[in-house]
Amino acid sequence: MAYIEPSEFVTKMVDSGEQKVYMSNKDTLIRAFMAGAILALAAMFAITVMVNTGSPLLGAVLFPVGFIMLYLMKFDLLTGVFTLVPLAYLDRRPGVTLNQVLRNWGLVFLGNFAGALTVAVGMSFILTYGYSIDGGEIAAKAAQIGESRTVGYKEHGLSGWMTIFIRGILCNWMVSMGVVGAMISTSAGSKMAAMWMPIMLFFYMGFEHSIVNMFLFPFGLIMGGDFSVADYFLWNELPTVLGNLIGGFLLVGLPLYYTHVRTSPARRLA
Repeated sequence: MAYIEPSEFVTKMVDSGEQKVYMSNKDTLIRAFMAGAILALAAMFAITVMVNTGSPLLGAVLFPVGFIMLYLMKFDLLTGVFTLVPLAYLDRRPGVTLNQVLRNWGLVFLGNFAGALTVAVGMSFILTYGYSIDGGEIAAKAAQIGESRTVGYKEHGLSGWMTIFIRGILCNWMVSMGVVGAMISTSAGSKMAAMWMPIMLFFYMGFEHSIVNMFLFPFGLIMGGDFSVADYFLWNELPTVLGNLIGGFLLVGLPLYYTHVRTSPARRLA
């Protein structure tokens, strides 16, 4: 395993954040669209495995293949840019302003959503033969997930909203460890192993990931889930996005940056 020291890979994280700010609108949108679509397919794959085998653990073990594919292709998820792009701003890289950071996040959100929604529509068409039959067990499972993770939280009011928010924080703590994991080695095999573990953990624990949810909830709605678009945004997507931002930036990007790039002078001992 060609391991890279933290001081080197954290500098790579800052460089990566700067590159994403300078990327053209076209490339940013294309990479975000592809990332959202691939992650949506991985989520569909994991749900299919869980329904067909009755094993949530097996679905979680296999779900990371989508995450690994999209990161090896250098496509971008909102959860990843939440971690990397602000580091370029903190490091005062030329031209990286707060407006440019927000521009990057906005474009990646739109691209991810378009990719995930495209897969949701495509998969719903396939499962129902063009909406001429119901979608069977897989569609019913998606609808049930959508209901439990929107109106299910809504029933608990503010406590339910905070539960989603905290699940979003924990989720992107793990997902961003996967993003960083792709940078700690120059070996493709080692990168894959480092990404696999935290992604498997977040999926099995049922934490909230804003991009996976961009597929799950539109798909669940199309498949007859008893919740509204407003329920989806207010009682899942919004708190999940905010939680993902906190988890990725404050629990992964910031600590790594301040202890491996902006290190404090060593203590002097008498």
